[in-house]
Amino acid sequence: MVENGTVQSVERAAQVMEILAREGTAGVGEIARELGVHGSTASRLLTALEAYDLVERDGDGGRSRLGVGVLRLAAAARNGMDLTVQAGPVCEALAEELGETVNVAVLRNGAAVNVHQAQGGRTVALHNWVGYRTVLHATSSGKMLMAHLPAATLEAALEAPRESFTAATITSAEILRQQFAEARERGWAEAVEEFEEGLNAAAVPIRGPEGEVIAAVSVAGPAYRLAPEDLPRAAEVLLRGAAQISRRLGHRAEADG
Repeated sequence: MVENGTVQSVERAAQVMEILAREGTAGVGEIARELGVHGSTASRLLTALEAYDLVERDGDGGRSRLGVGVLRLAAAARNGMDLTVQAGPVCEALAEELGETVNVAVLRNGAAVNVHQAQGGRTVALHNWVGYRTVLHATSSGKMLMAHLPAATLEAALEAPRESFTAATITSAEILRQQFAEARERGWAEAVEEFEEGLNAAAVPIRGPEGEVIAAVSVAGPAYRLAPEDLPRAAEVLLRGAAQISRRLGHRAEADG
């Protein structure tokens, strides 16, 4: 019952924001009538939204409008969309040059989430991973994102148990630490049949305006086409592409120093 009530409150709060987006301003009575609730319920919803700056009210009982918190959320969403917009053309070129699938992934709640994918021109294509959450320790993008976590955050992540997906999956925290250090030094990470048997991948970082790692761009392909000895060359191509994406996002090489 509590869970259902919470979901209903969230739905109503979202409806309040939709009303204000449509009307510009609205009074408690207007909102209550449209939602089909008592005025006190509408007032509580407005108060909760106001606490997060999502709604502004003109005094007690005054009309309400969307607040500055909406701009904060919109900016966060825009940043995510900017990444895919700027990375898209570069990823298409990378996929064409490498002949394999290229993905862009970001770190979200302990997983690598793929936000863009470009297919190579080879006959056998990979699954469309856009929107999927993938593990960090067994994927090249995940390793690259983990490698650039703050030290304390990384150590906390390494304390968590890790699932083994294939015989090649690395679950040892010590070995992963060594791989992360190597990835930071050489600029790319690899996963050799660690997430799926017969699938190899390499990933490099995408940097934001201040030099921070905000995403990873990876190439993945079947082991018979993208063998372990092919990964360094593929990484070189990715590094050039990632530098281009990073520049399009406002990064300048001097920010790394």
